[in-house]
Amino acid sequence: MTATETNRQIAMVLDLNKCIGCQTCTVACKKLWNKDTGTGYAYWNNVETLPGAGYPRNWTETGGRTDQGEVKAGSVPNLDEDYGRAWTFNHDEVRARAGEGEQKPWLRPKEKPKWGANWDEDRGEGSYPQDNHYFYLPRLCNHCTHPACLDACPRHAIEKRDEDGIVLVDQDRCHGYRFCVESCPYKKVYFDPQRQVTTKCIFCLPRVEEGVAPACARQCPGRLRFVGYLDDEAGPIWKLVHEFAVALPLHPEFDLGPNVYYVPPMSPPKLDAQGRPTDEPRIPTAYLESLFGKQVHGALRILELERAKRRRGEASELMDLLIAYDWNENFALGERKREVL
Repeated sequence: MTATETNRQIAMVLDLNKCIGCQTCTVACKKLWNKDTGTGYAYWNNVETLPGAGYPRNWTETGGRTDQGEVKAGSVPNLDEDYGRAWTFNHDEVRARAGEGEQKPWLRPKEKPKWGANWDEDRGEGSYPQDNHYFYLPRLCNHCTHPACLDACPRHAIEKRDEDGIVLVDQDRCHGYRFCVESCPYKKVYFDPQRQVTTKCIFCLPRVEEGVAPACARQCPGRLRFVGYLDDEAGPIWKLVHEFAVALPLHPEFDLGPNVYYVPPMSPPKLDAQGRPTDEPRIPTAYLESLFGKQVHGALRILELERAKRRRGEASELMDLLIAYDWNENFALGERKREVL
């Protein structure tokens, strides 16, 4: 067993067909974990609009592993150009002039922002009404099977827990070199410039240890997140990842073994010049393949077949699972499973 192989691995599946981009997960995570002054720009969980540049901007372009399995050098995103600093607003002016009749000032940033989370939210591609499209992609740390951040840290400040595979940073050992930020191709490791340490998603470890789902999953109004262990054959993760094979890792070519999986978005058809539906999907399948690999073709085919069964009035275990009639069934946290708070 290598240093990054664990006895068990907790995982998450997100059904992109149900995400409405409401950012409830983002707010839940931010309020719980990122309240320090040095984490104003850090979003352990965020929801991106695709096709789009993402957060930080163009994060897919650096990091990961070489064909020989070595960690790539990558780069550290720029705080102003790629992340975008946390905006400060004219709250004092608005409060001071609150009683001045109809000429109240608008709440707005004090300085003109250059970039930030959700900068290109709801901005799609294509031409209306023929083939315009976009969809939402929630992102968090993948708690990879072979995390590049762990390998890149010369201080051995990053560990992967044997009991659940959660990747953590020992901030007492961290010296803020940022090699972990540089090496992570998903750019889900952040640097706190105030405390001079690395911060990242901990999969809501204190909650998980009590059998409670992570805040981003529990607060999701669309019931699109499933949480459990990869080896639990009775749980939703095993069924979606292994049995039905409709949940896929994001950018598998990075070769890190991510443990956050996505049910790819299905697409309505394009329209022809007369406004009639065609056989072509609005979201190009080639684009989805660039995100989820070649397995996306099989996953989409299974989803369409199972959806067709339900339209014919036939039973479909997969559709029932994805609909999530009882949100408690989305979360299977082993022997300590209980009603989720």
